[in-house]
Amino acid sequence: MRLLIIEDDKNVASFVSKGLQQAGYMVDIADNGKDGLFLATTETYDVIIADRMLPGVDGLTIIRTLRASDITIPVIILSALGEVDDRVDGLKSGGDDYLAKPFAFSELHARVEALTRRQRDSRGAESSVLEIGDLRMDLLRRQVERAGRKIELQPKEFELLEFLMRHGGQVVTRTMLLEGVWRYHFDPQTNVIDVHISRLRAKIDKGFEQPLLHTVRGAGYRLETGDVNLSSDPA
Repeated sequence: MRLLIIEDDKNVASFVSKGLQQAGYMVDIADNGKDGLFLATTETYDVIIADRMLPGVDGLTIIRTLRASDITIPVIILSALGEVDDRVDGLKSGGDDYLAKPFAFSELHARVEALTRRQRDSRGAESSVLEIGDLRMDLLRRQVERAGRKIELQPKEFELLEFLMRHGGQVVTRTMLLEGVWRYHFDPQTNVIDVHISRLRAKIDKGFEQPLLHTVRGAGYRLETGDVNLSSDPA
């Protein structure tokens, strides 16, 4: 599980980060709202822990921006403002939980666990494993393997592959990838997709007899097994 802490108090950020890492979580830290918002919209996290009062962009603005972009990552708000009205404002802004400072780490840890458990339960009957041919992705363990060989992916590569696997056999356009993986609703005019597709292809296809990730010229990409009349040349 991967968490993002957005907290400008270095002591609090270090205290929370160390505790969560000891509990088995991967943790990223941003010490201001601008960097925190950037990470929250460009990386994949299971839970975000955000201070309410931050330099640059405040915590509630970060949450409103995420929700306006249809990013539903659960957010726990940390704040020295602990009155009822403050809590209500935080939850109305799209926060999933609110914890007033000072707080006990054990309580924060329990709330993180509750949110991640709620996410798993909300999936209902949805499978936590995606498979295409001999490529297998375990969403809960965040593990990928092909033909029994473990494949190490960076967070954005994992998210890209998940998107392609959920659309297995379909042509996935660059616009779909920009919106579904990078949350861009415009073309940033960069080669970010080409770079990530190339890296992903090198990891899931290199060394295997049959390629899975194919380039559909002029259209996009397709993740598919079998012999297909498509270009599988690097993007």
